[in-house]
Amino acid sequence: MRKHTLVEFATHHPRWVAAITLIITALFCTQFPRITLDTNPKNMLPPDSAVRVWNDEIEQTFRLYEDTIVVAVHNDEGVLNLKTLGKIHQVTEQILAIEGVAARDLVSFNTIDHISADSEGLDVAPLMSEAPTTTAALETLRAKLIGNPLFTDRIISEDETMAALYVPLEEGANGKQVADNIRAIIAAQESGDDFYVAGDPVVRDTFGADMFTMMGLFAPIAGMIMFIAILWMFSSLPLAMSMMAVAMVSILCSMGLLIGLGFPVHIMSSMAPVFLMAIATDSIHIFNEFYHRYRSGGNKQQAIHETLDAVSRPVRYTAFATAAGFAVLLFMEIIPVQVFGGVIVFGTLLLRLLSFTLIPALLMMMDEKKILAAVARENSKQQASTHWLIKLAGIGVNHPKKIIAVGAVMMGISVVGITQITINNNLVEWFTKNSEVRIADEKINQSLSGTASGYIVAIAPQAEGIKTPEAMQYLDGLQRHLESLPEVGKTFSIVDYVKRINRVLHEDDADFYVIPTDADTIAQYLFLFGMSAKQSDLDNVVDYPFQQANIWLQLKTWDAEAMRTVIRAVENYQQQNPIDLEFKPAGTAYFNVVWNDEVLWDMLKGFILALLVVFILLAFNFRSIRWALIGYIPLLFTIMMIYAVIGFTGKDFDMPISVLSCLSLGMAVDFSIHFISRLRQRMEETATTGETLADNLLWTAVRPGKGIMRNAILFAAAFSVMMFAPLTPYITVGAFILSMMLVSALTTLIYLPALILLFQRWLFVKKALPDTRSSASAVTSIGEGA
Repeated sequence: MRKHTLVEFATHHPRWVAAITLIITALFCTQFPRITLDTNPKNMLPPDSAVRVWNDEIEQTFRLYEDTIVVAVHNDEGVLNLKTLGKIHQVTEQILAIEGVAARDLVSFNTIDHISADSEGLDVAPLMSEAPTTTAALETLRAKLIGNPLFTDRIISEDETMAALYVPLEEGANGKQVADNIRAIIAAQESGDDFYVAGDPVVRDTFGADMFTMMGLFAPIAGMIMFIAILWMFSSLPLAMSMMAVAMVSILCSMGLLIGLGFPVHIMSSMAPVFLMAIATDSIHIFNEFYHRYRSGGNKQQAIHETLDAVSRPVRYTAFATAAGFAVLLFMEIIPVQVFGGVIVFGTLLLRLLSFTLIPALLMMMDEKKILAAVARENSKQQASTHWLIKLAGIGVNHPKKIIAVGAVMMGISVVGITQITINNNLVEWFTKNSEVRIADEKINQSLSGTASGYIVAIAPQAEGIKTPEAMQYLDGLQRHLESLPEVGKTFSIVDYVKRINRVLHEDDADFYVIPTDADTIAQYLFLFGMSAKQSDLDNVVDYPFQQANIWLQLKTWDAEAMRTVIRAVENYQQQNPIDLEFKPAGTAYFNVVWNDEVLWDMLKGFILALLVVFILLAFNFRSIRWALIGYIPLLFTIMMIYAVIGFTGKDFDMPISVLSCLSLGMAVDFSIHFISRLRQRMEETATTGETLADNLLWTAVRPGKGIMRNAILFAAAFSVMMFAPLTPYITVGAFILSMMLVSALTTLIYLPALILLFQRWLFVKKALPDTRSSASAVTSIGEGA
C-alpha cells in the first residue's frame, strides 16, 4: 500500500485539518461584503479595444447616451384621447425628476420638437407643452402627429394605439432602479391604459438583479437536493454533510478569491458556484470506494488509505482534465472569460486538495458505529444495484458490434445537427416568455419601431461634406434601403430634419418632402433649425464641422444577427452606389455583434483547444495513445449528442451554452478516466485468476460504475431544479447538466465496454487475453466482491 503524505497527516491530525480549513474558508468569506455585479456586455471587452474606443468617441461626438429606457403606453381604442394624453404628460414630468435620468434628451410628447412654419419663418416648439383639455386642442395635436415621419412609429404607432417615451440615462445610472421608479409612477396612474417598460438597461440590470437572486436561491436548493440524495444513497448523515462541506469550502473560497482580487461578478462568473458543485460530486467515488474497503477490513484508518490508494490516480486526473479544460480560458483575450476560467481552475484544484486532506480528516472524525450501521444498510441495497448495473453493462459486453454500429449512426446524425447550430446572443431571450421584461419588449416591438438601437455613422472626406445635396440624397436612399429590412423598424438622421423643413416652408406640400438640390438652401435650413431647435436635436445627428452624420437605427430584435444584417446591407448599398463617404457601425446593437463574435468565438476557440489538452492529459494518464483514444470517444459522443440537440431544436449557441461547453469537457471525460483506470487496475490484480476481459468489465461497471451512476444521478437530480428558474440561462444549465451527466454515464457503462471488447487486441498488444466471454461464476462473484 502506497503512503500519501497528505492523507497520513489528515488521518493522524483530523481536527487540525478541519480547523485549518475552517479558518482559511472564513478568511475568504470576509471578502463577500465587497461583492459587486457587472452585467454590462461592454465591460466584457477591454477598455482599449477598438470597438469600445470607437463607441466612446461616437457618444462624445454626437452627445449620445449609452443607455436608453423605452416606456410605452397602449390603449386598444387609441392613445389620442384626453385621459391618456394627460397620463403621458404627467408621467413624463415625473420621469424627468428621477435621479439618473438625462432630462435634457428625454423624448416624449412633452419634449420632442415639432417643426412648422409661420409668418416669420421656421417655428420649432415642443409638440405638447401641456396636455390637451378640449376636443379642439386634441384635434390640433392629432394634426401635428399623424402623417409626420418624424413621429410616426417613433413616438406614436401608425394605428395610434401605442405611444412611446425614450428615457436616456446618465452614465453610471442603474437601469433597474430607474425602471422600478418609473413602474412606481405608472402604478399610481388610473387604470384604462397598459404601460410597458423595456430597453437594454432594463433588460441588463434586471438580469443582474435576478442573477444575484438566483445565485442565492437555486444554489442552496440544488445543494439541499444533493444533500438529500447523498443521504439516501449512503444512509449516513455525517457522510452526506462531509461531501457537502467539501463543495461549500471550494465555492466559498473561490468566490471569495474572485471578490478579493477586485473582480465583479459577471454573467459568466455567477455560474461558478454551480460548476464547482458539479465538479465536487467527483468525490463520491472516494466515499463509494470507502464503503467497500471498510466493509472488507473494518479498520477505518486502513480503509481510508486503501481507498485513496485505489482511487487517487483517477481522482487526480479527473481534476487535472477539468482544470485543463478551464485553464485554456486563461489564454483567451476577454478578461471576464479569463477570470471565469481562473476561478474554476482554482476551485477544482482546491477540491482535489480537499479530497486528500479534509475528506480523510472528516472520515476519521466520524463515529465508527454510525459508519458500520450505514455500511450495513448499504449492504442490504447492494444486490439490487449490482443486478441492474450488470444488466446495463451487459448490453455493451454481450453485443459490442451492434452497440458500436448504433453509436456510429447516432454520431453521424449528430454531425448534421451540429452543422445547424447558430452562434447568436439575445439578452432579452434570457428571460422566460411570461416575464414582464420580455413581454414589454415584444409588445413594443410589435407596435413601434423597436427597442434595440444602433448607429451607422457617415464620414465625409472633408468638413461641410455632409451638407452637400449628393451626400444628403445618398443618406436618404440608404435609410430607405435599410428600412426595407424586416429587422429594421425605423431610421432617423439629419436628412429627416432637412426634408421636414423643406416641406413646411413650402406650405406643408408633401411633394416637397425631399432633399433640396441646392447646397446653399440646405445650409440655410440647417442654420434656421439650429437657431430655433434644442441644441440636442442637431447634436445627436451631426457634428459641427458637418463632416460626420449619425443615422439612428431602431431594430425589432436584440439578436446580434439583426445588426449584422444591417452592416451587410450598408456594404451592399455602397457597392451598388459608390460615393466618397465612409460608413461605420456603432451603438449598443453593434457592440452586441462584436461581443457576440469576440466573446463567444473566444469561448469556442478555447473549447476546441481544451479538447486537445484533455486528450493529451488522457494519454499521459493512461500512458497510452490507444487507451486515450478509447477513453476520448465517450467524451466526443456525449458532446456531439448534446450539441446536435441544440442544433436540431434551433437553440442558439449563446453565452450560457458556450460557458457550459467547458464544463461538459471535464464532466464527460471524468467517467472514462474512472472506468478505464479501475479496469486496468483490476486486470493487474486478476492477471493470474483466469477472469476474462468481460468479467473485469462487468466488475468495473459494478464497483466504480456504481460511483459513476451515483455521481450522474445525484447531480442530474440536484440541478434539474434549475429548469424551473425564471431566467433561461439557468434553465439551460439545468437541462444541459441533466442530459450531459446521464448521457455521459450511460455511454461510459454501455458504449465504452463495447469499444474495449471490440478493440481489445489493439489495446492489449503485449498480452494474450483469456476468453472474452464472462463466466457464470465470475458474474456471481462480482456482486460479492463489489
